[in-house]
Amino acid sequence: MKKEPRNETTSGAAPAEKRAAPATKAAEATKGAEATKAAPAKKTASAERAAPATKAAQAKTTGPAKTTGAAKKASAAKKTSAAQKTPRAGKAAAAVVNTAPLRKKPLIAPKKATAAVKAAPVKTVVKPSEEESRTALVRRARRINRELAEVFPYAHPELDFENPFQLVVATVLSAQTTDLRVNQTTPALFAKYPTPEDLAAANPEEVEEILRPTGFFRAKTKSVMGLSKALVEDFGGEVPGRLEDLVKLPGVGRKTAFVVLGNAFGRPGITVDTHFQRLVRRWRWTEETDPDKIEAAVGALFPKSDWTDLSHHVIWHGRRICHARKPACGACPIAPLCPAYGEGETDPEKAKKLLKYEKGGLPGQRLKPPQAYLDAGGRPAPPLGAG
Repeated sequence: MKKEPRNETTSGAAPAEKRAAPATKAAEATKGAEATKAAPAKKTASAERAAPATKAAQAKTTGPAKTTGAAKKASAAKKTSAAQKTPRAGKAAAAVVNTAPLRKKPLIAPKKATAAVKAAPVKTVVKPSEEESRTALVRRARRINRELAEVFPYAHPELDFENPFQLVVATVLSAQTTDLRVNQTTPALFAKYPTPEDLAAANPEEVEEILRPTGFFRAKTKSVMGLSKALVEDFGGEVPGRLEDLVKLPGVGRKTAFVVLGNAFGRPGITVDTHFQRLVRRWRWTEETDPDKIEAAVGALFPKSDWTDLSHHVIWHGRRICHARKPACGACPIAPLCPAYGEGETDPEKAKKLLKYEKGGLPGQRLKPPQAYLDAGGRPAPPLGAG
């Protein structure tokens, strides 16, 4: 069968149309996409009604878009703590820290406002000697002496004697014992040996037997017999009236010498015995412990004419009120002037029971307060047990 001839016009147009079709479809697709971007699709009524429900569901899943006030505060607190824990936080964390409210520190009162106020002391006590001026120390010391002179206006040596010889012997015997014990011993001694010549020639054993109650009787026998011999050989049996001569006698020191000079010859002197040493240190008149230095320090506070009476006042006060172990502070007439107030009993009633008086009575005899030393007319009363 004979094939038909090919129609070039038809066959040539078809491929061209086929090639143009894809290009047309691509252009239409591009235009459709641009139209879709330029003009969004219209929502239907059902889609609009479903939109709120969809938004609510999304809100439950993703959380609210806006943050409430409480949430803001909680978020700020978290950021602040995170920024504090991480010192190298960024600028955002620093901004949070700076904007966070600062905590107010509690106000603390100064120490002066909270310090406890000390109660005023019952007694007005003077300053210690190292804190007061020299002038104040002199005034206080002399005032103490004046006060004691009013309390003990009849203060005198409590050793019984009739002449300088008896006084020097009694003073030597008073070492390491009481004046009362010496006064109980010397009458028998002086009755048997009334002069230095008699005592110098006595039998040592007989003297020892008489002096036994005073304690250290062998050493004391040697001293009183030695000084009696020195008086006979060097001073014609008379007691010298000069300090440099008295201290040359066996058993006689500066304390004994001043007792003799002040009470037998009327020459001023300071007697630094154990009571005197204790009290002047309590009163802060001096801090010295050597008797010679104490004598010089205290003597500089008073006129020379007061030295003998001052010694009596201090010694009497030390024996009766200002005791070594338990001073009667509550019954002390010079308590306001004493820096050591409070070392002893401060209760007035209890302190009164500590007062002592030995003259003419038993050791440790109790006595009344210092005012009892005066009679009804305010005049000095005689010593208790005297006569």
